[in-house]
Amino acid sequence: MNKKQITLRMIADHEYESVNATGNKVQIDMYAGAEKQHQSPMELLLSGLAGCSAVDTVLMMKKKRRQVQDFKIQAEGLRNDGTPSFYKSIQLHFILTSPDATELEFEKVVKLAVDKYCSVASSLKSEITYTTEIVRPE
Repeated sequence: MNKKQITLRMIADHEYESVNATGNKVQIDMYAGAEKQHQSPMELLLSGLAGCSAVDTVLMMKKKRRQVQDFKIQAEGLRNDGTPSFYKSIQLHFILTSPDATELEFEKVVKLAVDKYCSVASSLKSEITYTTEIVRPE
């Protein structure tokens, strides 16, 4: 089993920093408007889903020897009005700029990337278990 780990540390009431095992950092904040400087946890979930889907999509298009001049995904999540404010649905809009790819082959590649290969998409479909622990300072 492949185990991943991050450590999240509070910087201020609405600011956090997440660090992975190799020291890569992601800043997170829950501010609104002009104070907002980083993505929120729910925006990061969309980013993770889009990033995971993108990698396999681009690799498969290149494996088909198609030119990828530009590629982007616009991800939009519709959230529940109550608490918790989870995503009720997520819309991914894949945009490929390529002189030699067809719409049909691109659609097939995207479907494979999201439905079969994207670990983030699969995680959203499954039941995730978690544990909790309180550590008291000595």
